[in-house]
Amino acid sequence: MISFKEMATSNYNYELYFDLSPDLLCIAGYDGYFKKINPAVSKLLEYSMDELYAKPINDFVYGDDKDVTEKVRDDLRSSQPLYHFENRYQTKSGKIVWLTWTSFPIESDHVIFAIAKDITYKKKLEQERNELLALLSKTNQDLKELSYTTSHDLRSPVSGLISIFDLIDTSLIEDQQTIELLEIVKLAGEKLEQTLNNYVDVLSEEHNQDVSVEELDLQESLNNVLQSIRYLVQTSKVTIHSDFSGLPKVRFNKAYLESIFLNLITNSIKYAQPDSLPVITIRTEKVNGTGQLIFGDNGLGFDMEKVKGKIFGLHQKFHNHSDSKGIGLYLVHNHIARMGGHIKAESEVNKGTRFIITFAE
Repeated sequence: MISFKEMATSNYNYELYFDLSPDLLCIAGYDGYFKKINPAVSKLLEYSMDELYAKPINDFVYGDDKDVTEKVRDDLRSSQPLYHFENRYQTKSGKIVWLTWTSFPIESDHVIFAIAKDITYKKKLEQERNELLALLSKTNQDLKELSYTTSHDLRSPVSGLISIFDLIDTSLIEDQQTIELLEIVKLAGEKLEQTLNNYVDVLSEEHNQDVSVEELDLQESLNNVLQSIRYLVQTSKVTIHSDFSGLPKVRFNKAYLESIFLNLITNSIKYAQPDSLPVITIRTEKVNGTGQLIFGDNGLGFDMEKVKGKIFGLHQKFHNHSDSKGIGLYLVHNHIARMGGHIKAESEVNKGTRFIITFAE
């Protein structure tokens, strides 16, 4: 019976393996010329075999990479193997291709055995990813600056508005309903001023990479928000059911939590079905020791298949509402993610939407 070693040396056609390999297989001399290459090299670089053998290898290397490639080749001549070296070559038609090399010198024969893989597509994806990250970083910075400027600059006129109410002598007003409306507007103004101050503080903390966290009573946070939008709650005739018995308190950032409640509630009111009054249910529970906040409504909802992956994106709008800016859910998602939690949405058209917020452990 023939041994495996004998079969390997007698029956295997290594030349066929060399020719059919999709990777670039090269034997280069210490003189800087190709001594043997497989067809994959010619196919990728678009030169004939004769053209590739006739010129120094560095002639095919992209201009900006010539010096570093020559330095690496000098290291190989000093018997230093090369792993995962990346450089660019220029094809005959002028295209730039990226290659990653593994090379081993054979000093006794003054040759280098090398294998290269075409990673042009990978490099393109990396470039697109880096460009996207740069764009997201710039967008995020722009939003921070806009948020800071808006929150800061609005505080003065809001404070001026509140001071006007202090000058009004309600004893001169006979209509009780007018007095009540003035009180509602004043409370809303005071809450707006407090919210703006909180946002400025939060933005300053974010700049220092440190967001304050404290133990918050969920019902109290909800009540603060409802007080600030009392008139909207009354005019919309929304019914809000809350049950925080499953998790009465949570460690979170105060401004973030109130912003989450505010955006989810106002969204539910804004996107209520026209033929029915809005109903909102807010409750908490613990699942495997992890706290969750479940927020649901009976509003317009949306088709999850159509909006999948876009729900929490900036400027994403799913209904033709004149007041829709596509920012609310983006802020909700960012607040939760920054605090180490996550949020998912469940929805059906004309059956409402449910958000499940999982807090960080």
